[in-house]
Amino acid sequence: MSSESKKIFNIIILGVSFMFIFTAFQTCGNIAQTVITNLNNTDFHGSGYTSMSIIYGVFSASNLISPSVVAIVGPQLSMVVSGIFYSLYIAVFIQPATWAFYTASVFIGIAAAVLWTAQGNCLTVNSDENTIGRNSGVFWALLQSSLFFGNLYVYFAWQGKTHISESDRRTVFIALTVISLVGTVLFFLIRKQEDTKAPGEEDSANEVLGDSSSAQNKMTRAVAAFKKSIKLSFTKEIMLLSVTTAYTGLELTFFSGVYGTCIGAVNRFGSEEKSLIGLSGIFIGLGEILGGGVFGLLSKNNRFGRNPVVMLGIVVHFIAFYLIFFNMPNDAPIAPMKGTDDVAYMIPSKEVAIFCSFLLGLGDSCFNTQLLSILGFLYSEDSAPAFAIFKFVQSICAAVAFFYSNYFLLQWQLLIMVIVGFFGTITFFTVEWEAAAALVARGSDYSSI
Repeated sequence: MSSESKKIFNIIILGVSFMFIFTAFQTCGNIAQTVITNLNNTDFHGSGYTSMSIIYGVFSASNLISPSVVAIVGPQLSMVVSGIFYSLYIAVFIQPATWAFYTASVFIGIAAAVLWTAQGNCLTVNSDENTIGRNSGVFWALLQSSLFFGNLYVYFAWQGKTHISESDRRTVFIALTVISLVGTVLFFLIRKQEDTKAPGEEDSANEVLGDSSSAQNKMTRAVAAFKKSIKLSFTKEIMLLSVTTAYTGLELTFFSGVYGTCIGAVNRFGSEEKSLIGLSGIFIGLGEILGGGVFGLLSKNNRFGRNPVVMLGIVVHFIAFYLIFFNMPNDAPIAPMKGTDDVAYMIPSKEVAIFCSFLLGLGDSCFNTQLLSILGFLYSEDSAPAFAIFKFVQSICAAVAFFYSNYFLLQWQLLIMVIVGFFGTITFFTVEWEAAAALVARGSDYSSI
């Protein structure tokens, strides 16, 4: 198999593995609060929002050390071990206990940091400046296919149900645990790239992938990776992109946890309110797949760069927020188990609610594919630290958002996203313009990025 074929194979396996793991995890996140609401009259007293806040809080802190972990262990084994922890978190819901639920939340936060740092490294090592846009899009489309499959099952399994029984819960979470484990095993199929650098030439991506039996060398690489993370954090480009990344953390929280809960709490949707959570997840997934596929595969023919895609993303999201504000009751995110009978500025419409799900997914893919692309382009030689910083900022903002989701009415959650999204778009444009100018200065074709 040629080097280029091996790289494409690795990108596809990486995407498929993540698809299986996040079919399980994102479906779990989408239905967790609804399932927990049905459990809270038992001995279980956990909160899905609090769990997600813990996960993303630990996730953000763990990104400070994840490049060092990947440097020592290697990206492949890092992803395998992380996948096992994802599976354990999902398995907790088979027989929930409050202590196990929150303990697993801590461990999966650590695992997530390592997983995503290793993913960014693997994506960059298997790409160059001409293929990073395409590969980011292919990976993103495969990853977000996960939203389609898991939620499709939930939609049909929970159709017509207003209460989730113990049998329903166990069936769903046993299936999701097995699916997550399948994705974990697939990481073993990723093939290591050979070092093509000339002797004496350094590349931190290859350093991370390199083999060394010397504990001292591994520790040296770990310390070097940590220092690079700190150094990169204070560069102009990273600080500007952090505003954009912060927005992706806020809207990630909204579409992955809050919006499904809102739909499930609207009593005016009748007996379909619970199955609509699954349908919402399906349409979020369709938006993600469409965006990832189109903007990734067409990236080589995009002579205008990344800015138009990000502009489309923010416009699509603002339309979605506007429609959600009119369609959803203001107390939907924090409604009790019995739901809410309130009405916003129009009679709640299932069609509008599901259309907004599609818009949320499409807008999210616009931002994330372009962030993955510009990070891989700007930091091809410092991929692990750069992606760790990206996930650090994203996850800490997601943690904050999951925390305030316990208390804030819908209108305030939407307003926060509008403000941060606006400034995040401006800062992305600034970095992209500077990257384009630097590319033209060295005689490269801007349309190739």
